[in-house]
Amino acid sequence: MRFDLDKAMGIHEQALYVRARRSSVIASNLANADTPNYKARDIDFKTVLKNLAGDTGPGRMLNTQPGHIQPAGSSVDDAELLYRYPYQPSIDGNTVDSQLEKSEFTQNALRYQATLQFLGGKIKGLMKAIKGE
Repeated sequence: MRFDLDKAMGIHEQALYVRARRSSVIASNLANADTPNYKARDIDFKTVLKNLAGDTGPGRMLNTQPGHIQPAGSSVDDAELLYRYPYQPSIDGNTVDSQLEKSEFTQNALRYQATLQFLGGKIKGLMKAIKGE
């Protein structure tokens, strides 16, 4: 019987990549909080993961050779950056709300840690199965 590590890890691997990318985007927003005309961006985590998870159904395109073209939306890097709707835009055109960004960054960091714990648990379970414990 063939063992597929990607199936064993589930969606957690992709979730980790999306969370890391989202952290980078939110950090960029915070760094540009005082930049005139800067527009805050974000990634819709649920939509990206739904698109990645939807890639497993029947009729999906399979890449059986390294040279095959990847289907659109099949990668974390293809996640669309959206503009954040400002609750209170500033006069200089900047749409970054520092408190909101800090809150989103903290939530994302906590969820990143939770995803790491899920992966750690899966790896421990696989190690127990391999050792026969």
